[in-house]
Formats: sequence, C-alpha cells, structure tokens
Amino acid sequence: MPGPLSAFRLGPLTVYWYGIILMTGALVGGYVASLEAKRRGEKEDHVWNILVIVVLLGIVGARLYHVFSSPAGGNVGWAYYRQHPVAIFYVWDGGLGIYGAIAGGLIGILLYTYRAKLSLLRYVDIGAPALLLGQAIGRWGNFANQELYGPPTTLPWGISIDPYHRIPPFNDLIKYPLTTRFQPDFLYESLWNVIGCILLLVVGRKLAGKLKEGDLFLAYLIWYPLGRLWVESLRPDAWRIDNIPTAQIISVVLIVIAATLLVIRHTSPAQPRPAEQG
Repeated sequence: MPGPLSAFRLGPLTVYWYGIILMTGALVGGYVASLEAKRRGEKEDHVWNILVIVVLLGIVGARLYHVFSSPAGGNVGWAYYRQHPVAIFYVWDGGLGIYGAIAGGLIGILLYTYRAKLSLLRYVDIGAPALLLGQAIGRWGNFANQELYGPPTTLPWGISIDPYHRIPPFNDLIKYPLTTRFQPDFLYESLWNVIGCILLLVVGRKLAGKLKEGDLFLAYLIWYPLGRLWVESLRPDAWRIDNIPTAQIISVVLIVIAATLLVIRHTSPAQPRPAEQG
C-alpha cells in the first residue's frame, strides 16, 4: 500500500498533509460555527467544546465506516483490515467515510448538548454550514493522498495519478500510460460543499423568521447527499451493494427522510395554545 504524503518531521514524529488538511478544515469550520453561535446569542465556548468531541467521535465513526466497507478496485476495506488489524489505527494513511463521521459527530453533539442542557436542534443548525465548509477543505486531503479520483478524462482540470496510487484497471500502464489524467472527484465534492455552505448561511439569515430549529440541518441532509449521489457515480472504487454504491443508497435514504420531515414540520397545523387561567 503506498504511503501518505508527509509534510515534515518533528523528531521521530511524521506529520502528514492529510492530517494537516483535515485539522485545518475542522478549525475553519469551528470558527464559522462560533461566529454563527455568536450571531444567535449563544456562547462561542460551547462550539469549541463541542468541536473537540465531534472531531474525536467523528474520526472514530469515519474510520469504522471505512474499515467495515468493501471497496471495489482493490482498495483496502474489511477484507484487508481483518488480516491486518493494527492498520485500523493508521488513520494518517487515509480512509475515512464521511457518513460514519457524520454519525459519530452527531453522537458527540447529542452528548454535549444533553450534558450542558442546550438545544440539540439549535446547535446542529449552527454547525450545518460549518460542517459543509470543513468537508470542503478536508476533501483536499484526498488530493494529497491521491485518492477519490474518477475515470480517465480529457477535461483540462483532470489530474495525474502516479502508478503507486492507481487502482485496477488504471494501474495497467500500457492501457493507461502516465500521461492519462483522471476526474478529480474530490474537487467536485469540495466545490459542491462550498456552495452549500454559502446557501445555508444565506438562507439562515434571509428566512430566519420562517425557519424552525433543525431546519438548516435537515437542509444539509438534503444538499450534501444530493452532491454525493453524482460524485459516487464517478467513483470506480466505490463500496457497492448489488452493484449500487453504498453511499448512494445512504444518500437517497437521508434525502427522503430529511425532505419528509421538512414537509411535515411546515405543513402540520399549529397546535392551539392552552387557555390562560384566571
């Protein structure tokens, strides 16, 4: 398995670009969330406290999703990790599933807001745009590790992949010489997430009087999966169930659930207030 791209060394410790980019995404996202919390009259300290828990549990969830997956094209997955269990902890090599990260992060927010007696729905709304921005930045870690690329392309923004990072059948250098360029799937998802972040921030301000707490997060659960649907269609290494990318199945389920909840929340008749006594 090819190694990740290292940035520098601190004595015996090697620092990798993948980790630097992921942490940059988390910190920038945390900053945006702290500004949003301040705008809503919430304490910024809560955001930074939540961020620590979300990052830790998000990494655990993302790694477990990757470990128990079965990617196509010879990528590492459960078939590899069950024979090399120590490699499960080599997060710096890449291999994080975003839907696992979302699940782990949600558990982190739930635990913190419950303990601190805060509104879960309010804080997932605060974090929704920031999450998209963090994901947009984090996707460039895939560029550093030469992963999350699609089929060959002649488009001017196609990227080169060295032989050590190619998956079958693209590792056949006779059929796919070194001059071959590939679809930058990570770039498409990154741009989609940036647009989504901007949209959620604008909608959160323009429709503040009409939105209910939790609506922005439900919008996230529609926007991000929509982008993931078409990005997964370009991934030859996608983990598949009955020849359908697993991430597409999860995406459709999330879109349907989130859209249904939004419709129900905004079409159900308002409950009458109890009559005042006296």
